[in-house]
Amino acid sequence: MSAKTYEFKTETARLLELMIHSLYSNSDVFLRELISNASDALDKRRFASVTDKELATSNELRVRLETDSEARTLTIIDNGIGMSRDEVVANIGTIAKSGTKEFAELLKSKDKLEDRPDLIGQFGVGFYSSFLVANNVVLITRKAGEDTATRWESSGTGDYTIDDAERDEAGTTIILSLKDVDKDDGIQDYTDSWVVQALVRKYSDFVSYPIVMDKETPAEEEGGEPTISEETLNSQKAIWTRSASDVSEEDYNEFYKHISRDWVDPIKRISTSIEGTIEAKALLFIPKKAPFDLYQRDMSKRGVQLYVKRVFIMEDCEELLPSYLRFIKGVVDSEDLPLNVSREVLQQNRQVRAIQKHLVKKLVAAIVSMRKDDWDNYQAFWTEFGPALKEGLLMGPEQNNKLLDVVVAESTKSDSGLRSLADYVENMSEGREEIYYLTGTSMDTLRKSPHLETFKEKGIEVLLFTDPVDEIWLQQNLKYQEKSFVSASHGELKLNDESSDDDDDSKNDDERSKELEALLSLLQSKLDDDIKEVRLSKRLTSSAACLVTDTGDMSPQMEQLMRASGQSMPPTKRILEVSGEHPVIKSLEALVESDAENAKLADYAQLLHGQALLAEGGQLSDPAGFAGLVAGLMVSAAANG
Repeated sequence: MSAKTYEFKTETARLLELMIHSLYSNSDVFLRELISNASDALDKRRFASVTDKELATSNELRVRLETDSEARTLTIIDNGIGMSRDEVVANIGTIAKSGTKEFAELLKSKDKLEDRPDLIGQFGVGFYSSFLVANNVVLITRKAGEDTATRWESSGTGDYTIDDAERDEAGTTIILSLKDVDKDDGIQDYTDSWVVQALVRKYSDFVSYPIVMDKETPAEEEGGEPTISEETLNSQKAIWTRSASDVSEEDYNEFYKHISRDWVDPIKRISTSIEGTIEAKALLFIPKKAPFDLYQRDMSKRGVQLYVKRVFIMEDCEELLPSYLRFIKGVVDSEDLPLNVSREVLQQNRQVRAIQKHLVKKLVAAIVSMRKDDWDNYQAFWTEFGPALKEGLLMGPEQNNKLLDVVVAESTKSDSGLRSLADYVENMSEGREEIYYLTGTSMDTLRKSPHLETFKEKGIEVLLFTDPVDEIWLQQNLKYQEKSFVSASHGELKLNDESSDDDDDSKNDDERSKELEALLSLLQSKLDDDIKEVRLSKRLTSSAACLVTDTGDMSPQMEQLMRASGQSMPPTKRILEVSGEHPVIKSLEALVESDAENAKLADYAQLLHGQALLAEGGQLSDPAGFAGLVAGLMVSAAANG
């Protein structure tokens, strides 16, 4: 049969023209596309030969790459299923059987190169990515079981020719006549063996068939001939597809180090498969150490790589896991996603959302299991990644219910080490419904906080939190095992279920408040610019005073976070609570009764407020003024004593 020339359909020709004029954001992926096509052809031949032995080959199924720097060609050869002449016309002569028009319109709508989608594989036009780097493409193919081969050729202008050809065995050969190197357009020298090897290892390392290429070794003796040997470029070790019983722990650790560029073994490995309407496999790792940029706003790398049928798609696929799990490393290999999907498509893809939901469930379950069964490792893990995980508590009820089980914190009943919420609830007294907590910037300051005095006296455990995110998630009205989170420094404290003398205590408090009414009123007048109210405290047993945030008001830590984010926040007035039994308060009470107009009362009020602020780790608005008041008090005390 003689050669015949065909014209591309108008729609297909327009699409090809758009592609050739650099509408694809990364020219390098042409090799990934062609190797992926070759791998599919090898799969088809292997499967077909199971039922039809005549289609089998005695040669190893593989992909071979050949370069010619003088002719400037790159050749991709496989011994897969091949194509008949009719199949060439149907599959190669027409770009995509559906979606071509939509794809062309999408490409035209993107003015900037970085906005252009990587969608070639999705629309069935992966073969035509060849024209991103080639001026002319020749395809020679022979279908397994047939004697005749077919030759297809095009320069990507407006037509292509088909002719009979010869090929020794079934399979496909693609010869690319390469464009000149143009770094501005992202076109490298694809006749350079190092460039080709790097692309194979980046994009096709886990293709299950060997990808081979000749390697030249210089002669050992001067004047000798160099040695040419065939080298396999890809590892073929899609380790996530193998049974765990067939892979050693050492192999898993080496794989982790390969993909993460970490030198320390991971703390935990999670393997999982998704089957049914969606098929995917994942091999994920929890590192031992957090990366240096884990808590920076624009973290440089996430860590989960996306593969489609063992073909590399993207390195940091943030759509596969929520941001609070950004420290997870590993791979996800989908059987259903199209090649070259863009991030825009991933964000809108229901399959990706389903994969993410499955991965989150498995990861959180694994973390909870580590908390229950491997406590020493868990404490080390929490120190590294706890703040990131707690960010997930800001993402809605579905995440909260899962993540609260992983939360641990120091507490007033653990001088060192961490306590889980489950441990806290298990040790609560019967009838109590509150999980008490205290937030701050320093653990040492929290442990000495006057807010904890009555809790310690009554033996009530309080959890201590120092991460900035704690201030936010703890105010989300969350519940754990139907128990509410209540701040030890917010609102009026009521511990009615912890004592059998509650009624008597309440009567005594009311009587003492009346006795202190004059002092409380005077302190209020002297501190009116700084505080909302002065009242008798139920928190204090040894300190003279403390500052309390009113229910519904913003805490000082939250104000600081808001200001750090660039928001202008007016200071919130807080409540000053005083201990009616403290010597300082009794002395002030006596002074007010004897000389309510004493000028020193204003100084004493400022000193009382300042020491309450310092006791909780706060900052004075006028440190020099406060120091002057303290110095004056010392002089007066020395003179009188």
